Amino acid sequence: MKPTEWIWRDGEFVAWDAATTHVSAHALHYGSAVFEGIRAYRTPRGTRFFRLRDHLRRLGDSAAIYRIPLQHDVETLAAACGELLRRNGLPAAYVRPLVFRGAGPLSLDPTPCPVETVILCWEWGKYLAHDDEGVDVGISTWRRVAASTLPALAKAAGNYLSSQLIRLEARRNGFAEGIALTTDGVVGEASGENVFVVHRGVVLTPDMASSVLLGITRDSVLQLCADLSLPVREQRIPRELLAVADEVFLCGTAAEITAVRSIDRQPVGGGAPGPVTRAVQRAFYGLFDGSTPDRHGWLEVGDARD
Repeated sequence: MKPTEWIWRDGEFVAWDAATTHVSAHALHYGSAVFEGIRAYRTPRGTRFFRLRDHLRRLGDSAAIYRIPLQHDVETLAAACGELLRRNGLPAAYVRPLVFRGAGPLSLDPTPCPVETVILCWEWGKYLAHDDEGVDVGISTWRRVAASTLPALAKAAGNYLSSQLIRLEARRNGFAEGIALTTDGVVGEASGENVFVVHRGVVLTPDMASSVLLGITRDSVLQLCADLSLPVREQRIPRELLAVADEVFLCGTAAEITAVRSIDRQPVGGGAPGPVTRAVQRAFYGLFDGSTPDRHGWLEVGDARD
């Protein structure tokens, strides 16, 4: 990650190196932070964020789940994202809003700790290597968290300790990514992406009860499939279906739409991105070059007054 010049911090723009916090920050010790990942693209109409306000509303939902009071509303944060890109001279970027509990009593009751909000941005290309041809993944030995243990619907910093174990194991085993099962053995999600499976012409993805984050890109794929007249279902997916899938792909803000060419060193389908994956990729990336109409209003400016 190449540092940029400016970071937004609670209403002010501060230099990258000046955006510090104390080592006693509650979030550093106990993971009491929520965040978002948002991409901005260079489009024929200029810089546009992909579903900016949907991401920021989910930030609010994550904060509410963990009882973290937001200090700024959606429009304030949206405008800050837009101005941050302008100040850093970035027509395309990855944007990271972060809300965390700062320095205060180091108690498991975080209530006395002040809430701080920052927004970072940087240039970020492909998240998973070789994603044009598809990536190799493995089934992780680590399970997704149980819903009664940590709320999977919150995009919270502490939840990603599990994701780190999944990704580290995958890389040690020579895979680009790992897919984790739920505590009862059905397909959950990858370390930072939702999973889609194509089986006999139907596009399947784990449902809300399968310990998955309700990804904004996931929701977009569901809508794009409907636009393409592809049958799609949200349901519990048994592990063995991965072995007989015609296609598998991952999706997320960082990974965008990435085909899976093998799972546990066994080819998926023909061992290359299939026609459904390619169709979804064309529809998704076409939003940013103008070849796919933005009929759902997903491309947004930071400041609604622009």
